[in-house]
Amino acid sequence: MFVLGIDPGLTRCGYGLVEGSFQGVESFRAIRAGTIETDHETPVELRLGQILVELRALLEETTPDAVVVERVFYQRNAKTAIPVAQASGVAVALAAAANVPVRQFNAQEVKLAVTGYGAASKVQVQGMVARLCGLAEVPKPADAADALALAITYFMVVRSEQKYPLESHA
Repeated sequence: MFVLGIDPGLTRCGYGLVEGSFQGVESFRAIRAGTIETDHETPVELRLGQILVELRALLEETTPDAVVVERVFYQRNAKTAIPVAQASGVAVALAAAANVPVRQFNAQEVKLAVTGYGAASKVQVQGMVARLCGLAEVPKPADAADALALAITYFMVVRSEQKYPLESHA
């Protein structure tokens, strides 16, 4: 199964495609990772348009089985949070329009799934991404490593949901 993680941002939007399964040991393969970068001097609507075009091409090229987008949980600076939320909306809408299942996780959920500790540092998360994917070094830039962590989180969470399904209370 292939999962595309997206770490939304207006200046740098990270992406990472991971191959994995829900069976056996936690073994993942990083297929592709990188960033979509936009010029901060370009108007916001054109930057969002660029992200839309490049993410659409990435979805068409990689044909993931699922997409994971980081959920904007909390940021002190609204000036930063709003553009991140806009880029996130583009990613979620594109995946939905392509009929690809979409999940969202906040940073704490990613830290917990990847390291086992919800308050782990970015360095710890990125180190575990390299370890879980059998990489010799941490993927660069950080946005790409974060996107790979999102994809890995999908596998960890779904595996747990399958193993311990919630009972419905009808």
